[in-house]
Amino acid sequence: KTTLKIDGMMCSMCEAHICDCIRKNIAGAKKVKASHLKGEATFITDDAIDEDKLKEAIADTGYTPVSVSSKPYVKKWFL
Repeated sequence: KTTLKIDGMMCSMCEAHICDCIRKNIAGAKKVKASHLKGEATFITDDAIDEDKLKEAIADTGYTPVSVSSKPYVKKWFL
């Protein structure tokens, strides 16, 4: 699971732009979500991502990538 902190998102359209950018630039990105209120986007991939490529793609859309963090994704099970 990758979490990307982003400055510059102001509305739900900004969230849509970020999600589209991630889907286009990160192969195999799943469960892509963005929140302008939290100022972050999250997604899941099977493989490690190129953080520099992701930051560059976000910057090219007009937003400011602040940080990228990745950790293993653990699926939550409900009983």
